[in-house]
Parts: sequence; C-alpha cells; structure tokens
Amino acid sequence: MVKDGGSNGGDVFDVRKVRRLVELMNEHDLAEIDLRQSDQRIRLRKGSEPFVTPIAAPVPAAPVAAPPPPTTDAPATSAPAPQPAPAAGKEIKSPIVGTFYASANPDSAPFVKVGDQVGPDTTVCIVEAMKVFNEVPAECSGKIVAVLAESGDAVEFGQPLFRVE
Repeated sequence: MVKDGGSNGGDVFDVRKVRRLVELMNEHDLAEIDLRQSDQRIRLRKGSEPFVTPIAAPVPAAPVAAPPPPTTDAPATSAPAPQPAPAAGKEIKSPIVGTFYASANPDSAPFVKVGDQVGPDTTVCIVEAMKVFNEVPAECSGKIVAVLAESGDAVEFGQPLFRVE
C-alpha cells in the first residue's frame, strides 16, 4: 500500500493519494489497483468495461436533463416529430469520464478527422482525467464518418465520440 505523509493520514480517499495511485498505475502499466484497510476500500481500474462491485453502494449518476422542446406556434394537436433512426456503423465511445482532446496539443492536427481510415490500434483522441492523458484507440476498423465531440468537451463514460463505418 502507498503511504504518504499527507495531513489526512488514514483517509484512502484523499485526492493526493488517488492521484499518486493513478501515477503508479501508469508508471508500472497496471490495469487495476484494489486496496483495503479496515473498513475502507479503494479500487482503481483502467479500461472500457464497466465495473460493478457488490461491496460498494453504487453512486447515482447525475441526471442528464433533456433540453426543453422549442416553443412553436404549431397547434397542440400536431403529431410529434419523428425520432432519427440510429445511424449505421460502429461508435467509438469514451472509456472514462474526463475531457476530450482531438489532438495531442492545441497546435497539432487532430488525430483523426472525417474521412480518415482507422484500424484497431489507431489513436483517435485523448481523454484526460485527473491530469492523466489517456490515448483512446479505435478498437475497430473503418472510415470515420462523424466526430461527435469537440476538443475541450467534458465527456462521460460510454459517451459516443466517433462514428465509424
């Protein structure tokens, strides 16, 4: 277990300790850390698979409110607008919550753009979380047909970032 001389001594949820654990995970190429001390537990895991543990109570996600419908002068008896059909192809989704970056730095060209061919190992973007910059691979082959996020956007776990055909 990693111990530091922070002011929170035994608090495993101290942000400095969590950041240090993330640094150690990256430094030693670890996919998961699971630490327990008496009744406290912290588990950090990289990857795109959601993790559910029967020990910890789930943290409710913040509800995402749909934008209010636009006000129109149309009669109230008109039929609702048809919903767009889901687009064909695959989606590249965010593996973590963080900030989306289309390029390595503001002066660089984007990793990919609409029309580019990608393979499973092609880096398509970076998602930054807690000052750790995570490269996101395409994990599929095809042509980028849509970029669904803009650099600097906050993204959620599982949020579609790109559409590939």
